[in-house]
Amino acid sequence: MFDSLSQRLTTAMRGMAGRAHLSEENIQATLREVRLALLDADVALEVVRSFTEEVRRKAIGQSIAVGLNPGESFVKVVQEELVTLMGERNDALNLAASPPAVILMAGLQGAGKTTTAAKLARLLIERKKKKVALVSADVYRPAAIEQLRTLGQEVHARFIPSAVGQKPLDIADAALADAKTRFDDVLIVDTAGRLAIDEEMMAEIAGLHRALQPVETLFVVDAMTGQDAARAARAFNEALPLTGVVLAKADGDARGGAALSVRAITGKPIKFIGVGERTDGLEPFHPDRIASRILGMGDVLSLIEEAERKVDKQKAERLARKVARGRRFDLEDFRDQLQQMARMGGVGGMLDRLPGANQLPQAGVDDGDLRRMEAVINSMTPRERRFPDTIDGSRKRRISAGSGTRIQDVNRLLKQHRQMQKVMRKASRRGGMDKMMRRLQAQGQVAQRPRFRR
Repeated sequence: MFDSLSQRLTTAMRGMAGRAHLSEENIQATLREVRLALLDADVALEVVRSFTEEVRRKAIGQSIAVGLNPGESFVKVVQEELVTLMGERNDALNLAASPPAVILMAGLQGAGKTTTAAKLARLLIERKKKKVALVSADVYRPAAIEQLRTLGQEVHARFIPSAVGQKPLDIADAALADAKTRFDDVLIVDTAGRLAIDEEMMAEIAGLHRALQPVETLFVVDAMTGQDAARAARAFNEALPLTGVVLAKADGDARGGAALSVRAITGKPIKFIGVGERTDGLEPFHPDRIASRILGMGDVLSLIEEAERKVDKQKAERLARKVARGRRFDLEDFRDQLQQMARMGGVGGMLDRLPGANQLPQAGVDDGDLRRMEAVINSMTPRERRFPDTIDGSRKRRISAGSGTRIQDVNRLLKQHRQMQKVMRKASRRGGMDKMMRRLQAQGQVAQRPRFRR
């Protein structure tokens, strides 16, 4: 996410290294690169103009903060303006209403409304402990109702049935009455989209809004559509009293134009950002954290929060005790670590939030490698997983055939496991784990303040 924009801006910022002060002359070339980077990221032209002008105005004559050089001070100005552009703060959902609090999902067809509705239901159920009901008023798209029913079961939300032959207004009225009867805290209404904005579509959703009087009307936008996303958001905002925006499919957008344009154009806060197809792939949108990621500073705070939610604490504690006792780190432990990593968004999802990750070489372990490694381990017998040294040539051939991989993949896995064993043995020695944690903490503190060198 934002990979291309992040790399371009980081490169542009290096031009400020070694400056004695900030002036109109010495920031001009860097601002030009910033402007080109934003345009290449498909940020709306009007937004690019106002952004670069504000950066120029605030940077010239900027008093240099203690501990920062002029180049770092310029980066600070850019970061602050990115935060301002995206909304300065995350505005949480307003659910302070007589139950059920109604959330209306709006957007174009294919933007990801149905998946986002289910993701939002899961977030409210798991993190806010709400009783959530889902209903589909999309009577036009084939299988839309069945899709929401399936996703509702997955996230443990109550699904209110509807049918293609019904009118959307009738569905909404019946669902609201049903949710009141069943004492639901929240009712999420998925609406129909169109391939383009038209009067009929706007009239229908405006009618639903009048009937339901939702506390939140969220516009779901496909982040990959760039400026088109911002234009669609503006049209919906003129027809409906939107309360916020959800950026869906953000993991497929390496540019970031929608994130940087939609808030400035609509004036509505971006409340959530969606990544991937999994129903746990929805996060509150924190402009300050996203700005840090765009500038290559990472987002360690979000990574820690996700780890607290998704890492199996019992397994982690068992492994820690095992390592502390000096016991062997076997392939079953290794598989557990691969699965934990997958739950946190895989290698890409984790690297995306580490400081300086945008400057790392792209070659290395990817999510496909993780899946292959897990397949290899699953093809082993329990004894082979506990005692990898017993795996000889014939066993490797059997494991390779069973997992659909090559013998080289099996060899690579065993080599990586041996390397992990060495790390674990070091950590198990007296003070080893404490020293490792202190080292990582020190590296994290250094990484929080980016330095740009020629």
